[in-house]
Amino acid sequence: MSQATDVVLCGGKRTPFGDFGRSLKDVPLTKLGAHAAKACLDDLELDPKAVDHLVWANTLPVDGASLFGGRVVALDIGMAVESCSLNVARACGSGTQAIVTAADQIRTGQSEIALAGGGETYSRAAYVAEGLRYGAKRGPATMTDTLDWCYRDPFDGQFMGETAENLAEEFQYGRADMDDWGYMSQKRAGAAIASGFLARQIAPIDVPDGKARKRFAIDEFPRPDVTREKLATLKPAFRAGGKVTAGNSSGVTDGAAFVLVAQRRSAEREGLCPAARFVDYAVVGVPPRIMGAGPVPAIRKLLDRTGLRVADIDYFEINEAFAVVNLHAEKQLGIPRDVTNLYGGGISIGHPPGATGVRMSITAMHHLEATGGRRAIVSMCLGAGQGMAMLIEREG
Repeated sequence: MSQATDVVLCGGKRTPFGDFGRSLKDVPLTKLGAHAAKACLDDLELDPKAVDHLVWANTLPVDGASLFGGRVVALDIGMAVESCSLNVARACGSGTQAIVTAADQIRTGQSEIALAGGGETYSRAAYVAEGLRYGAKRGPATMTDTLDWCYRDPFDGQFMGETAENLAEEFQYGRADMDDWGYMSQKRAGAAIASGFLARQIAPIDVPDGKARKRFAIDEFPRPDVTREKLATLKPAFRAGGKVTAGNSSGVTDGAAFVLVAQRRSAEREGLCPAARFVDYAVVGVPPRIMGAGPVPAIRKLLDRTGLRVADIDYFEINEAFAVVNLHAEKQLGIPRDVTNLYGGGISIGHPPGATGVRMSITAMHHLEATGGRRAIVSMCLGAGQGMAMLIEREG
């Protein structure tokens, strides 16, 4: 591959993820995005004017500015007015899509140095009164929670958690195994917080705290002290007699994350040290009713495209939308648990779709650096029935 098309990742930063309705609920979404993007550039000591493109991932605009999120973040952090931006959305893979889109822009010569990232503040999701534009004929008007739009399957109206129940039922995954994964995720996140591993990727942010402000620096959702016994007492969240609970499902969290994606030659010109090389990606469709199956065919397709096997991959980040998603990938692909999600995941850290894939990519880069591993795959299922996977290789 020539330097003109060789795409590299040069580090990244994110905000701490806030629990639903808590520390980040009063922070505008584009402010979160600008904080993460600026922290990424500051960490690399790169002038914003050197960045020619910004790709912004978001599934739910929560205010007028976030409809134009990419452009607002770009100009807020000091990128040149002549720079470009675009917004992307691919459900739970939106953050990963931001990286892929930036890489494709570079490969086609439309960009040389790009910021790729995104965010969500589901805590700020609006209630809307559908139909009022032309007037209610009579009776009370009903408000709709726009967050429901994100969490319901568009084909049959089921909550995404019910599609996880479908996957567990079809492939006979047990509640105890799902709870075990949730327990493991919490413990791994707790260890990653205690060791300082997660702190390396977090840019602390000052947030409103009543009439004052506070420094928010640690992910708010992890419950590392939870016990297996406590998880076993939780009631099914989506279906009577079901297996999917709040303890084995991803958390609803707010946050933003960015990585720098660049043409190798341009990165070297700016004195940047690449952390990883972007190799390839794959996207597939699966039946929406079992959308959690998505990572399996996506990873298979990516391995086929690159001529690799599971054994050739040193580390996997597979989004914990629900524990059953990870159990399915583990069983169907033969992925060892000791090379997957070693620092927690969606169940413990939370899952803001615009940022999740970026957070996972930063984690994968840091893991490869720390262990000397070569290859990592980032993968996730997507609401409405898709799967996505991306391969990166450590530099050096």
